[in-house]
Amino acid sequence: MMMALSCGFHALYGQKNRKQDGFPNAIRPVGIIPNLPDTALLEVVQQQTFRYFWHFAHPVSGLARERSNTIRGEYFWDYADEAYGTPNLSTNTYGPEACAIGGTGFGIMATIVAVERGWIGKDTALLRLKQMIDFLLKADSYHGIFPHFMNGATGKTIPFGKLDDGADIVETSYLLMGFLCAREYFKGDSDLEKYFRNRVTQLWEHANWNWHTNNSNSTLYWHWSPYNSWDMNFPIRGWNECLITYIMSASSPRHPINREVYNNCWINSASYFNGQTYYGIKLPLGFDYGGPLFFAHYTFMGIDPHGLKDFATDYWEQNTNHTLINRQHCIENPKKYKGYGANCWGLTAGDSYKGYVAHSPSEDFGVIQPTAALSSFPYTPEYSMQALRHFYYDLGDKIWSEYGFVDGFSETKQWYAESHLAIDQGPIVVMIENYRTGLIWKLFMQIPDIQQGLKKLGFQSPWLKQ
Repeated sequence: MMMALSCGFHALYGQKNRKQDGFPNAIRPVGIIPNLPDTALLEVVQQQTFRYFWHFAHPVSGLARERSNTIRGEYFWDYADEAYGTPNLSTNTYGPEACAIGGTGFGIMATIVAVERGWIGKDTALLRLKQMIDFLLKADSYHGIFPHFMNGATGKTIPFGKLDDGADIVETSYLLMGFLCAREYFKGDSDLEKYFRNRVTQLWEHANWNWHTNNSNSTLYWHWSPYNSWDMNFPIRGWNECLITYIMSASSPRHPINREVYNNCWINSASYFNGQTYYGIKLPLGFDYGGPLFFAHYTFMGIDPHGLKDFATDYWEQNTNHTLINRQHCIENPKKYKGYGANCWGLTAGDSYKGYVAHSPSEDFGVIQPTAALSSFPYTPEYSMQALRHFYYDLGDKIWSEYGFVDGFSETKQWYAESHLAIDQGPIVVMIENYRTGLIWKLFMQIPDIQQGLKKLGFQSPWLKQ
């Protein structure tokens, strides 16, 4: 894995502006660079991880490919359920044609970071974003809501499941969170920037979030299909990664949901409030031990959790304590997995040695996903840096690649993934940047529509204008 990567720090920084390197159209990968200080190491990890979105994007649409490898399955769950011993004899594959709508939103936010840090040029980035949004304007959508997976060449829906073959409001919320951040960032007067902003506004205003209530004030549904209607019947109930979906739905300038939907569906859930203590750490919301760590990442790539509160919860406390519980579980290591410890922790959704698993303390297969600890930098910077240094310097010969860290590994099974997933790579770039500068938080939290949506749902935040 490492032989193809340049091992010099100069290869990343000293030469990046030379024309022979293709800058700003190319970012050269690097290997293990000895003795990097913390700040330089963060930059290396962010930049190399961003390469997944820049160099591995679909060539036709520019969208983020769902993963870097090919898996078998008539539907995604055929592959995922291999983890639980379900036979998978499918001949259909998910490969380089499958693009992730949510992962694309994460990649858009990562692209903003890349421009801000000078890894790519502004106009170069805008041309890629224009390619993406022009493609999406003609691609499959359902009342303005996009599917979970899409063919990056044709724009046609790739079904996620037998009934999940239409709109996915959660994935669309991640996509539009990214586009709205980009609309805020590219504020110039050039025709390209004006064009891009107008196209984002069109997508934002066309998305019919309220359609997913099915004319009710009691439920917000994750899916809708032109072929299967509401047969998926999957209400979005808390606590999990979907808070941003309610915020986007409430913030919509043309098709917003009522606050009653939020109260009756998201909060009115058996798995919303917790209040128990795990390893001496109180968890306000969610499943026992917190669930997978991406709950603390996806929404909060754009939503700043500092000072974010509602009638019952301090979200900074929620996310920090969730992270600390997840780490402490790996230190306590009740199943005695090899490698777990203070510098090797982080259980979240991702590829496993068989299939795909939403790893957590309650669903612990001995698999560490690097994105879990690295995307937690805002909450646990000292502990996340310990993990980063261990991943990079101690395990880098096995898990560091041209697109950053691979998706997961199990030292117990001596398994090291060869895959990268858009939804795991994106949060690394964005959440490290939010830790360093708060860039994406600043962009998203200043959007008037988003501020109105947060107020509508009863949130308090230092960003909100009273």
